[in-house]
Amino acid sequence: MGSRSNIYHPPVKRSMTIAGHQTSISLEPLFWDALKDVAEARGLPINALVAQIDVERIGSGTPCGLASAIRLWLVAHKF
Repeated sequence: MGSRSNIYHPPVKRSMTIAGHQTSISLEPLFWDALKDVAEARGLPINALVAQIDVERIGSGTPCGLASAIRLWLVAHKF
């Protein structure tokens, strides 16, 4: 995983296409690094992994925001 020297860095906004729609997601660098690591380990581009998380989020019945869902997913999967 990337450097954890500053885990309290403010969120960084990135744009990506998810399910054919352009969206912006704000995550702390620690979570961007974790997302990149998991995507690489699964042989997926980051936006494909985010799309999978988004499908799970929407199907949850009480979906939170996408950025929160990504953080929760990463913690639940012990990135």
